[in-house]
Parts: sequence; C-alpha cells; structure tokens
Amino acid sequence: MTGHGRPDADEPPPGLPAGATVHDTARDRVGVVMGQVGPCVQLRPLGGGREWDAEPDRVRVIDPGEVLSARLAVVNARSRNPTR
Repeated sequence: MTGHGRPDADEPPPGLPAGATVHDTARDRVGVVMGQVGPCVQLRPLGGGREWDAEPDRVRVIDPGEVLSARLAVVNARSRNPTR
C-alpha cells in the first residue's frame, strides 16, 4: 500500500500474489501473475512470452494438478515444434 491508502500500481489484487499460476477464464489461458497495472492483472504465459492483461474477477488460482498439466502441455508443445 502507498501512503494514500490505495494499492501500489504493481501489486496484484488480494488473493493473487505475484508468481501465482492462474487460469484466465476470459481467454481460456494459463499464466503466471506478474503484477497489476490499474484495474488489470498482468499475466505471462507459462512458457514465457508476451504478457497480457486480465480482469481480476475473470482469473482464478489453479491447483497443483492443473499447474502440472499446464506445464506438461508447454513442454509437449515445444517438443513438437522446437523452433518456437
């Protein structure tokens, strides 16, 4: 929090800590919480890449089994197309 009683611009919303793996239900994508800019949460794909903005109410933290499945999908995709 800043001294003015509002969250810092780079702090994710409560319950979405930086580094958390989440599912963006609006885009049906899994990403890692990088921070927050304005009302949006910034997410980065598990395999790296360009961040995207998501609405906090359309994002949910996923359980360890879902994280494992999503990471495995990234590894499998890379093995099928190693140039990406």
